[in-house]
Amino acid sequence: MPDITAQTPPSTAVVDAPDPTDEAAIDAAVGNALAAIAAAATLEELKVARLAHTGEKSPLSLANRSIGALPKDQKAVAGKLMGASRGRVNKALAARTTELEAEDAARILVEETVDVTAAPRRRRAGARHPLSILQERVSDIFVGMGWEIAEGPELESEWFNFDALNFRPDHPAREMQDTFFVEPPEAHLVLRTHTSPVQVRSMLERELPIYVLCPGKVFRTDELDATHTPVFHQFEGLAIDKGLSMADLRGTLEHFARQMFGEGAGIRLRPNYFPFTEPSAELDIWHPGAKGGPRWIEWGGCGMVHPKVLRAAGIDPEVYSGFAFGMGIERTLMFRNEVSDMRDMIEGDVRFSEHFGMEI
Repeated sequence: MPDITAQTPPSTAVVDAPDPTDEAAIDAAVGNALAAIAAAATLEELKVARLAHTGEKSPLSLANRSIGALPKDQKAVAGKLMGASRGRVNKALAARTTELEAEDAARILVEETVDVTAAPRRRRAGARHPLSILQERVSDIFVGMGWEIAEGPELESEWFNFDALNFRPDHPAREMQDTFFVEPPEAHLVLRTHTSPVQVRSMLERELPIYVLCPGKVFRTDELDATHTPVFHQFEGLAIDKGLSMADLRGTLEHFARQMFGEGAGIRLRPNYFPFTEPSAELDIWHPGAKGGPRWIEWGGCGMVHPKVLRAAGIDPEVYSGFAFGMGIERTLMFRNEVSDMRDMIEGDVRFSEHFGMEI
């Protein structure tokens, strides 16, 4: 077994209680206490000495408690002796405590001194990703127009992702080369290929009229290259109200384009086909600040919501009409900020974010 007594400093070792009437024994106990107090080099060591020589089981405390058992004619003498002895010890404790606290404060002052003339350590500030900033900018534009922001699950039912949007069972988008299907097959779950399912959910859940913007992450089985990535972001808009027409769609998109690219921006609509809109159009933007000079750039798709889509959501197409549109956030960032390679957006290099400014 370890030698416990060897671990206790001789100056703090506890001895038997002295006779409170034995002046020599009491002086010896006081001497041991004063020596232990003087030897304490830190406040922690002083605490150990205080417990050993003034605590309940210390020689002086035990001697003081034994006064009650003395004959009456000896109590007064013993009490006077013990009072003076304990007073000497407490006075020494207070003085040593003051000394050690002063030494501790001086040490901390030296150790924690700050050189205000030294060059600071420069730490690179973090930043939000440009895609997140652009998505919020787009959202702010439509919120300013009175629209609402709608969100939905990324793991989506095949019905919301395809059937409710008028995709035929044999539509190519349902094939494995375009869509991530989730096992087991009978669950009919997919990673959403667009944010259009959020539009369907909005038509089912919200009161008419509806004006919502649906930004979010989507998934397709594309190979990663300069212009494609299997995980990207879209923002899609949906408006359902009485009397909406292609003129309302065009006016909305023109306002949006000017907010994004300046007053010199314009749009044009080219006939196209989408299962969920009729008529449908490709949306081009006149980008006045494009690198190499102003030019037309393909931006996204749009059109009037197909009556079958309205009926699937329980909306009467004889009473209500609507328009929808959708663009890719990565593509918007590419031609808005002259990013030539989409891979730069997903590699996590802080230098890419710094190039767009450190917006918090």
